[in-house]
Amino acid sequence: MNADSETARATAGHAAGHDVGPPAEVAVVVIGYDDAAHVTDAVRSALAQGAAVREVVAVDDCSSDGSAGLLERLSAAEPRLKVIRRRANSGGCGTPRNTGLDAVTSPYVMFLDSDDVLPPGSVDALLAAAEGAHAEVVSGLCVRRELPSGREVPWQPRLYAMHAVVPRPARRPRMVHDTLCVNKLYRTAFLRAHGIRFPEGRFPYEDVVFTARVLAAAPRIALIPDLVYVWHVRRSQARLSISLDRSGVENWRSRTQACRQAYEVLLGAGQKELARTARAKFLDHDLRMYVRELGLRDTAYQRAWWELTRAHLAEYDADDWARNPAAPGRLIGRFVLASPEPRDLPRLRELAARPARLYPPYARAQDGTPVWSDAVPQVSLEPLRARPVRALPLAVDAELRPGARGTRLRLRLHELYGRVAQSRPETVDVEWRHRDDGDVVVGGPRLTLAPCAVAPGTGETAGSPDAWSAEAAVDLLAPAAHGVGTWDLRLRIRFRDGASRNVTAHALTGAGLLRRRAVPSARHGVVLVQPYATHSGALALRVAPGVRGVLSVVRARLRRLLH
Repeated sequence: MNADSETARATAGHAAGHDVGPPAEVAVVVIGYDDAAHVTDAVRSALAQGAAVREVVAVDDCSSDGSAGLLERLSAAEPRLKVIRRRANSGGCGTPRNTGLDAVTSPYVMFLDSDDVLPPGSVDALLAAAEGAHAEVVSGLCVRRELPSGREVPWQPRLYAMHAVVPRPARRPRMVHDTLCVNKLYRTAFLRAHGIRFPEGRFPYEDVVFTARVLAAAPRIALIPDLVYVWHVRRSQARLSISLDRSGVENWRSRTQACRQAYEVLLGAGQKELARTARAKFLDHDLRMYVRELGLRDTAYQRAWWELTRAHLAEYDADDWARNPAAPGRLIGRFVLASPEPRDLPRLRELAARPARLYPPYARAQDGTPVWSDAVPQVSLEPLRARPVRALPLAVDAELRPGARGTRLRLRLHELYGRVAQSRPETVDVEWRHRDDGDVVVGGPRLTLAPCAVAPGTGETAGSPDAWSAEAAVDLLAPAAHGVGTWDLRLRIRFRDGASRNVTAHALTGAGLLRRRAVPSARHGVVLVQPYATHSGALALRVAPGVRGVLSVVRARLRRLLH
């Protein structure tokens, strides 16, 4: 049976499941520790899935805030709810999940964290797909919901664009990128037959290892586009979740250990392509995420992080580096290996941004080969010459300058070893995109890019432009119509050959450039506008219209100071 017919069968089974209603075959394991504020909402969201849920196993990891009592009272009125209280706190998520898994009696099981919820219809959609495709694992769409804003960001949306059946994970290596265990339904017998469990004790990123063990067993997997899990992200809480608390270097040590174990599990099972993909995912996702924040840490953290990273990357072989050698994560990794001490952190931060920005200087070796810098010439940038312009890490400077007739936006697009000039940039479209609701866009002008003179030390040949510039007035009051919010600058550079590239812009931070200003407004009276540089160095705006907006800024400032 080919993939198309299998997908059709899964889709038919999915539809049929909704018509007749799936039997009570699913267990939901809910784990929690000192989360009395949310755990009952999580459990109720599981119970509300309806008749398909045979049992909800709530495992309290020895809480001291009354969570267990709340669960016991809830179970008194709900026969499907079983509460297990551990006598000692495990320090992590793996042990309580294993405890719940051991207690499950249903043919299928899924996992839910105490601060998240299952949206209506999740279990029905997953179970129908499992039965229709005869799959050991079914995976659906998860969204990260930022609270209190409510902004939702899909997790690995490329995997869940449509229904699909994957006979073996090696057929779709991209699944390695979805390391979550909570947006999936597992056949219980499959997990037990292969001895698949979570790492015990305090083991952050236990999902990474568990997912590797699942994929290593080569299950038949169904993918569905249905929303099946809402992951709540509460960054303002006094106690951050394990995955969000990246302030200490031990968090990075744990992540590298989990990624190493995942690689070893996959390689040991003969899943070489999945193992390679896991290493590539570390470079493209994990490494870039932490590099964006590295400049915010103190010197001791930076040195420890650098040492850990070099030790981890030293395990990579030539084949790992040969895959997509111009990718930003590989360039960052090769630089870290080449430099014994932390250096060039601002430039690394730019390259780790999404989309990536390779910031000047653009050095060359004696033979003319593009290299990272004169100080680190062993990191070659030659692969950039073969990369299409739409995928180049183009660097654009942006500055907002106040003037007598309003604020002006100045842009400067840097050359990149002759690749930009080759495609001839012509125009750039400007827009401001709302941080919490990416669908809300305030459009700006289309600017014409004009070549600038060659600057000394750029490494470019005489007679070619060093950069292209554009400038125009911007209306800072336009975003105020949408209330208090944060707006990210987005640019689309258009080239004469028909190519285009979406980029963010490096925020210049000279005197007076990022100063908060009060802009008079006929509609709002006054609008506070604060240009600032994000963690990745990009230009963004905070906008607060009217007296209420001003007060909200003051309150937020006080909260940050007190926190």
